[in-house]
Amino acid sequence: MRQIKTVLLAMVLAVVPALMGLRSASAEPITLVTLGDSLTAGYGLGTGEGFAPRLEQALKGRGHDVKVIDAGVSGDTASGGLSRLDWAVPDGTRAVIVELGANDALRGIDPRVTEQALDQILSRLAARNIAVLLAGMMAPPNMGDDYARSFNEIYPRLAEKHGVVLYPFFLDGVAGNPALNLPDGMHPTAAGIDVIVERILPSVEQLLAKVR
Repeated sequence: MRQIKTVLLAMVLAVVPALMGLRSASAEPITLVTLGDSLTAGYGLGTGEGFAPRLEQALKGRGHDVKVIDAGVSGDTASGGLSRLDWAVPDGTRAVIVELGANDALRGIDPRVTEQALDQILSRLAARNIAVLLAGMMAPPNMGDDYARSFNEIYPRLAEKHGVVLYPFFLDGVAGNPALNLPDGMHPTAAGIDVIVERILPSVEQLLAKVR
């Protein structure tokens, strides 16, 4: 009987610290990185008006304990995002929103090059067990139908291949609306960012559900 009690006590002493560790880990906010270009970097906007801080505010307002880190670089392409992936997405990151490709389309970069870079980004994040939301882009009309078709098909194809959450068009509800864009017609105003956040929020919550 004494031996049984000793064994049970040893088991309790082994399990309690593990449970405490799990509780401590669960108490940590989820780190979510936005790996993107000027659209996530808050180009032309004031402090706190960019995508990352507005998304964090919206998620916290819905009860999510999340820290959103802005890793957007203005002018970046998909290949540029790949080249800085390791340091832009630090250890401890549990989710990433990949928003890249807009500059590829504006520059007329071969869609195969863009797809290859995005494919490698998704593969490397998967290898690190990081959940991903892939934010799609659409080629501008002046690039022609053939280019647009090849480019626009990249995102759903990669999302299916890698099993990641897809938000089909990052600028949905904002693109082409002068009231929601800066004078350059390409970058969202603060009001435009709020529209983007509102529309992408359900997909981000789907992403967080995958993390948990």
